[in-house]
Amino acid sequence: MDQTWKKCSICKKDIPYDSKYYECSVSTCTGKRTGLVFCSVACWDVHVPGARHRPDAGAISMTAPSRRQVEYEMKMAEDKAAAKTPETRRVAIRPETNREDVETDVLVVVSKVKKYIKDKADMNTAGAVMDALTEHVIAICDRAIENAREDGRKTVLERDVPNPYR
Repeated sequence: MDQTWKKCSICKKDIPYDSKYYECSVSTCTGKRTGLVFCSVACWDVHVPGARHRPDAGAISMTAPSRRQVEYEMKMAEDKAAAKTPETRRVAIRPETNREDVETDVLVVVSKVKKYIKDKADMNTAGAVMDALTEHVIAICDRAIENAREDGRKTVLERDVPNPYR
């Protein structure tokens, strides 16, 4: 089982879990993008001339996290990422489309719809509006698909989309 937490940014020596390592006191060296870590003060010294730090920069002694802590943080990050995936809702399709309940994402940009309604009429928008709009969009798409099939095409064109306002 690998006991390496990270590798030294200079000499590439392994830095094990729960061990002493060094960080640069300058915030740009410890950020998420750079994340520089050093196995010794000597490696930190090698880093300083190229980094063009102020004279008061220093090496800060730190302790690497435990393997368990890293695994926990990775799981939390995965859970957070999973929570950001688009919400899937069950939308009841109108009977005239001859389809059962279909699982689908909301097919409208919620923020854009809310902004349009706010700008146009200075009104707020209930969350259920997005489900109703999605139902309409699905019905329109289904009709456009049928129109394209009737014409023997595999591409839905603008002329296939029904528009009751034309």
